[in-house]
Amino acid sequence: MEVFFALLVIIVGYIIGLGAVTIIDLHGFLGRKSIYWTEATIRTHKVTKPLIWIGILLVIAGGLWWYTLIGNEFFRLLHLFASGVLVINGCFLSFVISPYLLKKEKEEKERKLLRASLQVKIVLSFLFSVLFWWSSLILFIFSVSQFRGISLPNPPFFG
Repeated sequence: MEVFFALLVIIVGYIIGLGAVTIIDLHGFLGRKSIYWTEATIRTHKVTKPLIWIGILLVIAGGLWWYTLIGNEFFRLLHLFASGVLVINGCFLSFVISPYLLKKEKEEKERKLLRASLQVKIVLSFLFSVLFWWSSLILFIFSVSQFRGISLPNPPFFG
């Protein structure tokens, strides 16, 4: 049963976190050259930011639990490294970029494109996000495919 719950926690984390990351990354990408999408990004990030943090916390907890259960210390360290990069990236977005966007909105300047230097930082953050979210997920899927642990009984309706 412990395997089930460890898998549940990490999978729910990936669903919530990657879903929110995908939405905000697409908005941000479209907002580079579009006032409409810049404004949409500013509004959308208020919803996606807490979802990304919920997702990453579940992925970290579920991953540590999962990799401890399967006894793979190397994968656990890789997971921690990727998670650390995502947390640092998330802190940059939450404590540097987000306050700037909220200030723009408060000043009613959200209908202007972001300055080029800020766009470069956001693109780099986007690249880190994509690379480390997906690398972490691929590592997890690989570990599940290699898992030879507890065999679960078939439910009665599967014979």
